Amino acid sequence: MVWVVFADFCKKIKPVNIQDVVFPVSEELKSFRQKYKTALETENSLIDKVVRYILKQQGKQIRPLLVMLGAKVCGGVEEKTYRAAIMAELLHSATLIHDDVVDGAEMRRGIASINAVWKNKISVLIGDYMLSKGLLFSLDNKDYLFLHMVSTAVRRMSEGEILQIQKTRSLDITEEDYLRVISDKTASLLSTSSAMGAASVTDDEVKINALKSYGEYLGLAFQIRDDLLDYTGDSKKTGKQLGIDIKDKKITLPLIYALRNSEGSEQKKIKSILKSSRKRSMRSREVVDFVKAKGGLDYAAEVAEGFASKALAAIEKLEDNDARRSLNLLVDFVMKRQN
Repeated sequence: MVWVVFADFCKKIKPVNIQDVVFPVSEELKSFRQKYKTALETENSLIDKVVRYILKQQGKQIRPLLVMLGAKVCGGVEEKTYRAAIMAELLHSATLIHDDVVDGAEMRRGIASINAVWKNKISVLIGDYMLSKGLLFSLDNKDYLFLHMVSTAVRRMSEGEILQIQKTRSLDITEEDYLRVISDKTASLLSTSSAMGAASVTDDEVKINALKSYGEYLGLAFQIRDDLLDYTGDSKKTGKQLGIDIKDKKITLPLIYALRNSEGSEQKKIKSILKSSRKRSMRSREVVDFVKAKGGLDYAAEVAEGFASKALAAIEKLEDNDARRSLNLLVDFVMKRQN
């Protein structure tokens, strides 16, 4: 019954067009893409080849979008704003490359990952290269505040990844652990991006902190929604096989809730599946059905909605302009996205 309610809800939601979110900064994002491409130019032929491949993989560029909207809601986009956006995207790209190596992922956004094409050694070095480009970019332009903000995000993302690996091995991850992991791994850079956007055009700490909180809550809602898609998404839209998180032994909020609200014998059975790579591969569907039956999907959706509401509340006192309306719409986009 619980699963039927959640499925009916998913059928009724109408996805938000990302172009409606982008509209107030569409011209600025065009300029950003050119500046970003220029920032990645190199005389090394192999690096240039890999970088051009990376540029073909660019997704929705949510982080640069957050930088631009964060700046525009506080007054406008300046040259410093573009530098903040370049730093955010360089860091994001570097972490994705490293994540694919750690996870052994062979696909990224529907095409072969960097490590699948050039193997792990080149992938790690390219990730390091992009990270160093971002840090040097901030130093060359004396953007010391951005350097501090980005370095803090790098630390948090690393800590989140390590905590996830640690807890996955022992299968004792709690909801508190999970929220800390996704806060550090995902929300930290979204928070940093929106805060850097504001800081690029104003010294007003109230506005900067409002956008920092907005990005943090948006990131939490984004990741929980992403984790829900592992149970409910269309693999043709999401680009990943249904239940792949389970096969990769990633314990997310729907499963955490289901385990917490089940009998000891059921917990033992599910954990037995999770501990064995062979069982995870053959019986992932059983885990998916268990989560659905225990209300894990409804609970995770409710938690995500709570963070979405907090994101909206964080910026409700900022000036009501096109940029703020897009920030509100971005929350809607995150909560209704199907891929």
